[in-house]
Amino acid sequence: MPQLRPRYRFATRSDGDLRIGANPAALARRRQRLVALPWTWLHQVHGGEVVVVTRPGEHAGATADAAVTAVVGAALAVQTADCAPVALLAPVEGVVGIVHAGWRGLREGVVEATVAAMRSLGAGSVTAAVGPCIGAECYEFAAVDLEGLQARFGDGVRAETTGGAPALDLRAAVTGALAGAGVGDVVVDDRCTACVADHFPSHRARRDRARVASVVWLEP
Repeated sequence: MPQLRPRYRFATRSDGDLRIGANPAALARRRQRLVALPWTWLHQVHGGEVVVVTRPGEHAGATADAAVTAVVGAALAVQTADCAPVALLAPVEGVVGIVHAGWRGLREGVVEATVAAMRSLGAGSVTAAVGPCIGAECYEFAAVDLEGLQARFGDGVRAETTGGAPALDLRAAVTGALAGAGVGDVVVDDRCTACVADHFPSHRARRDRARVASVVWLEP
């Protein structure tokens, strides 16, 4: 049987505003320009819910923060403007997943739940690509919440902003969650959404309403 090819794409501002609630016709056109397949997009709530997609477009609009599939031609998408998008790939078995990983979702175990859902579809070795998100230098964070994440994901999540305030290293939290789920092969995009204003919206730095999308899919 031929091996399926996982594909993923992290959009930028040049791909247009991909937030839910934008003009529906314009949003549909932008989505198809980005990836010309039926989309499973999600109403994200910063939780740990994962949907399993068994046909292209299934669960579009579901309340969840992650999706997985073993179906060719199903585009799984999340929208971000500081949180970390995570594409998960199991090329040998032909399984993919996408995660919207903010600090609350990480606390709820969304990364681990997504990897577990992929394994339930037959995934063995899983690799990950972490997309652009807010950098620690721009992410001042409450000490009490930081302590809980540090206890769960390790000391590497504790950082400081450029001004010396306590900060969360979101990338370190994501990679810690991935390691805990048995994912060791991880590629991280180190662009900061708060710093690179021309390419990415940032809710925290600029209160941007726009969102970029991250999409994963399988090709034969």
